[in-house]
Amino acid sequence: MGLLNFTRDPVPEAVSGDMHNLNQLSAQQFSALTEVLFCFLTEPKEVERFLTQLSDFATTNKISLGPLKNIVKSILLVPNGALKRNLSSEQVRADFIALGLSEEKASYFAEQWKVNSPTLTRLAVGQTLMINQLIDMEWKFGVTAGSSELEKVGSIFLQLKLVIKKGSQMENVYIELTLPQFYSFLHEMERVKTSLESFS
Repeated sequence: MGLLNFTRDPVPEAVSGDMHNLNQLSAQQFSALTEVLFCFLTEPKEVERFLTQLSDFATTNKISLGPLKNIVKSILLVPNGALKRNLSSEQVRADFIALGLSEEKASYFAEQWKVNSPTLTRLAVGQTLMINQLIDMEWKFGVTAGSSELEKVGSIFLQLKLVIKKGSQMENVYIELTLPQFYSFLHEMERVKTSLESFS
């Protein structure tokens, strides 16, 4: 297996076996499974619905659920890696072929990737930006009245208390900045604000 676009790490050995099993599906079965996968990728919080759809797919096509879940895990390696590396549909197709999927099925998945990747990219960016959400911020300026280092006496500092939401948890983060550090921080925040405004 040559170099893959979606990852630099070696893929699990089971992946080639899963791709072989995937090649056994008819074009109609592969199309239905791909639809279920993209439905899950575009709505990742709907895990229950995804598992129900997989179970229904397994029952309808007389496939045992255990091996089907393994196949799905192997397939999902590619789109998850492709999202992180912003891969084109052609690169996704090449990776599936390199992993052992037939050209016909790889091309079909790549077409679906081309249609769905803008939505998936938007979702990924939204999740990235929401990981650590700033809820509140308190600040105080102060002047150093006494210090063991003479040059620090009389210097201005800023204390920040940031309340950050990490998932469902709130966390307080305390930062103390010198005046030059504060101005540098302020400049970065203004650049971020300008960037965000250009997207909206």
